[in-house]
Amino acid sequence: MTADDTVAARGTAAPPANPWRSPLFRLFFTARSASLLADGMLMVSVTTSVLGAGFGATGVGYALAAWMAPIVVLILFGGVLADRFTPQVMMVGADAVRVVTMLVMAALFAGGGVRLWQIMALMGVSGAATAMFQPGLASIVPRVAEDIQRANALLRVSESMATLIGPGLAGFLVAYWDLAGSFVVIAVAYAVSAGGLLPLRRLAPGGASMGGAATGGAATGGAEKGATGEGSAVDESDDPMWRRLATGWHEFRSRTWLWAVISLWAVYGLFVFGPSLPLGAALLTEQHGATGYGWIASADGLGTIIGGLLGMRVRPRRPLVAGVCAMFFFALNPLAPALGWNFALTAVTGVVAGCGFAFWGVMWATSVQSHIPLAVLSRVSAYDIAGSIMVIPLGRALAGPAAESFGADRVLLFSSAVSFVLLAAMLCVPAIRGLARLDRPARAAEPVSGAEPVSRAERSTGKEASAAAEA
Repeated sequence: MTADDTVAARGTAAPPANPWRSPLFRLFFTARSASLLADGMLMVSVTTSVLGAGFGATGVGYALAAWMAPIVVLILFGGVLADRFTPQVMMVGADAVRVVTMLVMAALFAGGGVRLWQIMALMGVSGAATAMFQPGLASIVPRVAEDIQRANALLRVSESMATLIGPGLAGFLVAYWDLAGSFVVIAVAYAVSAGGLLPLRRLAPGGASMGGAATGGAATGGAEKGATGEGSAVDESDDPMWRRLATGWHEFRSRTWLWAVISLWAVYGLFVFGPSLPLGAALLTEQHGATGYGWIASADGLGTIIGGLLGMRVRPRRPLVAGVCAMFFFALNPLAPALGWNFALTAVTGVVAGCGFAFWGVMWATSVQSHIPLAVLSRVSAYDIAGSIMVIPLGRALAGPAAESFGADRVLLFSSAVSFVLLAAMLCVPAIRGLARLDRPARAAEPVSGAEPVSRAERSTGKEASAAAEA
């Protein structure tokens, strides 16, 4: 029996508690929902404002690129800083920066005469703050909820609702109130996020929720790492940034199931996520009109809500296997417009595809948060995010030229086929198939009372012992 199997058996001994019983989770849920709502509003408000200022589609591209570039560049450093100063502190600080940024944006548009470089600069600052915010999300959940899977499912439902409501709310505010006012509302939403996170700042680095959750840090993949105790009593207080980055990379690459999924997911982003949105939107609008496309997009959003709700109930023994199987339905997303299916069938495929994507998201987040030690979870999450999103913009940039050369329908057919192949490849990886569910993270090995922190030299010895155990 592997270490994971032992932990899984211990983790299922008692039924997990409802996350809503934890006041800390309720605070985090409120904060996260407000932040997601602001994110959903931001893209519509920025796009509308840039177009309204006369900078055209090129200006929109520059503004969005100015927001995305700092995220790609700084996300790994955000993970390091979150583990160094605690995720709560970094996230509250990031929200504070975003509040100020949005208020300055509102003031510029209220005063008139705004310039494109000003918008790009503010979007760049907002993107940098987002890079500091995102990595800490994963390591907050085990600290505030005993039932990690149900907590992730609730957060996924919140994300789906924000995706549906946020753009519509921004469009409504711009159309019926004021462009600058939409940025004020976004700033208020980020302020609510900071207010919800502020009481969490006193959580211990390896803390537990008020409900008594055993959230001291998860056992790592047993078959791959063994019970080395690495990271349980390591003193990193004097480590420079590059060493902390290296530690995060070591934790990431030492788990086959983790880097295998992210490697394949990067290819998925290039060939599936990249082309599906722009080309799918163009074909669906051509086939069913703008209104029809809007309803199909809403059906996809409804599916993500259903997938999140299923994630609250379904507890497979092998979560990644179940999640990958659900993701097979997402291959219908590019397939429907490629084959020109009728409106009703396309809407149904949208629901099914959204459901599969959301269920996978719950299974993946729960697996990462329950198998990675809290001390390095933010850094590992940063590598996860970076590997997942870095190639999607390239895929979208190449979608147009590919469609001109081969036809949009053929490109989407290729995307659907690649989706099946990559998901099947995930199921062929033994480490992915064998990863067992943990209902709650097990406590990491704790130092004996009065023991000194592990030195850097001792840490190296421990890593050599870990490598020998893996061999």
